[in-house]
Amino acid sequence: MSKENKRIYRSESNRMIAGVCGGIGEYFDVDPTIVRIIWVLVVLFGGSGILVYIILWIVIPTESDVKGATKVGEK
Repeated sequence: MSKENKRIYRSESNRMIAGVCGGIGEYFDVDPTIVRIIWVLVVLFGGSGILVYIILWIVIPTESDVKGATKVGEK
């Protein structure tokens, strides 16, 4: 068995605002729409979803940054 090297990133193709929900959906192999609905519910029911989204927007790299970094390291 080969171990897949999964990395989380902000999606550039499946984005509404910054690609955070799209990237999380791709990472967990879930429809990004479901991730967006869960995020909206967290925001509406008094959670700190907006703050978490902004933090993830800052912390998670974009798809091109992640894929560019893996191609540079490959031989």
